[in-house]
Amino acid sequence: MGVEENNFARGTMSSHIIHLAGPMIVAQLINVLYNVIDRIYIGRIPEVATLAMGGLGLCLPLISIIIAFANLFGMGGSPLCSIARGKGDIDEAEEIMGNSFTLLILFSILIMVIGFLFKEDLLWLFGASENTIGYANDYMSIYLFGTFFVLIGLGMNSFINSQGFAKIGMMTVMLGAVTNIILDPIFIFGLSLGVKGAAIATVFSQFVSAVWTFHFLTGDKTILKIKREKMKLKACHVKRIFSLGMAGFMMGITNSIVTIVCNSTLQSYGGDLYVAIMTIINSIREVISLPGQGLANASQPVLGFNYGAKQYQRVLQGMKFVTIASLVTSLLLWGCVTSLPELFIRIFSHNQDIISHGVVSIRLYFFGFFMMSFQMTGQAIAVGLGKSKQAVFFSIFRKVIIVAPLTIILPRFIGINGVFIAEAISNFIGGGACYITMLLTIGKELMKKSKEVDLIK
Repeated sequence: MGVEENNFARGTMSSHIIHLAGPMIVAQLINVLYNVIDRIYIGRIPEVATLAMGGLGLCLPLISIIIAFANLFGMGGSPLCSIARGKGDIDEAEEIMGNSFTLLILFSILIMVIGFLFKEDLLWLFGASENTIGYANDYMSIYLFGTFFVLIGLGMNSFINSQGFAKIGMMTVMLGAVTNIILDPIFIFGLSLGVKGAAIATVFSQFVSAVWTFHFLTGDKTILKIKREKMKLKACHVKRIFSLGMAGFMMGITNSIVTIVCNSTLQSYGGDLYVAIMTIINSIREVISLPGQGLANASQPVLGFNYGAKQYQRVLQGMKFVTIASLVTSLLLWGCVTSLPELFIRIFSHNQDIISHGVVSIRLYFFGFFMMSFQMTGQAIAVGLGKSKQAVFFSIFRKVIIVAPLTIILPRFIGINGVFIAEAISNFIGGGACYITMLLTIGKELMKKSKEVDLIK
């Protein structure tokens, strides 16, 4: 792709956003497949599928925390590398990448040690029962061994993408996902290892991704190389990496908090059955959120480029397009899930209790799903235009301030359904508040600047 093709100030805003959205959605989908595939196979383990699914659901908060640290150093360091490269300072760029690599190694060891020391206590805290603790403990014990591979594969892949090697970056994730798809049935059913087999397959697939990533970043095709002499930590680099990566980190942590609160409440009011149902619902949500999230993320570089070029009217056009496109996509997927909930549940489980109770739960949970499009676009626009603090606030606002308290309070008055209704309410309030605030702050600023430019002309 030439320079002119990357000039987002020319051509239509919609075409640029759509062009970028496709690969992003594919890459995100592949990434989601890691855990979703495990849940699909585990949901088909004879006799113990429901309990095993519930056990895996208990592990999700810990997995979210591990991924949050990968985002902290990957998403924190890679933009700084891009800036340094833009200045022509390859030496500084390699120092930043080397420092991020060192931080990923150190924190992978720290997380693994803390995880092994406290995992069982944490799983009980997250809502485990006597029936599910064994499955959760088995899965997490093996998964923790792969912490290093998760952080290296996911965290360092950001540095491949930031150099413009998007296809190589996609291959990193694809190799891991394909390996997981092949190995899951072999270990789970062929070797009769059950949940342990799913964990072994996941760890091995993450190992493959990490090796691929490391091989590329030390090879001849990369622009920036991992070098031993560049790995020595420098306070100036570490501070900037932490500062820039905090947005992605906090979003991962808030996801974990909400999952913990949901699982604990569900265990108290509905038992293992509803923990399994929520695990399935989370899997469905991860997949159907991808198109809207992909469109929102794809808009960021396009909007940012035009904002930097002072093309404020084009920024407003892009905001309008991505809002409508994301809303329409979300409405279509919301309609599919709420009209055919049983079909989606059967992808993960054939248990009749899960299906009968899950149908109601899905319809309640996804009632306000289309409002998430406003949350996604509002946050994406804020990040794309350099207002990341606003995006972080609304992520915390929806998840920690709205969802978590309502998940605890509502079941006391209306029973187990209150957990699922809490999510719907948060989508309406959080999505609406995020987008309206964005319009009143960023939108208003853009309108003002657009008029000023027109007057100068």
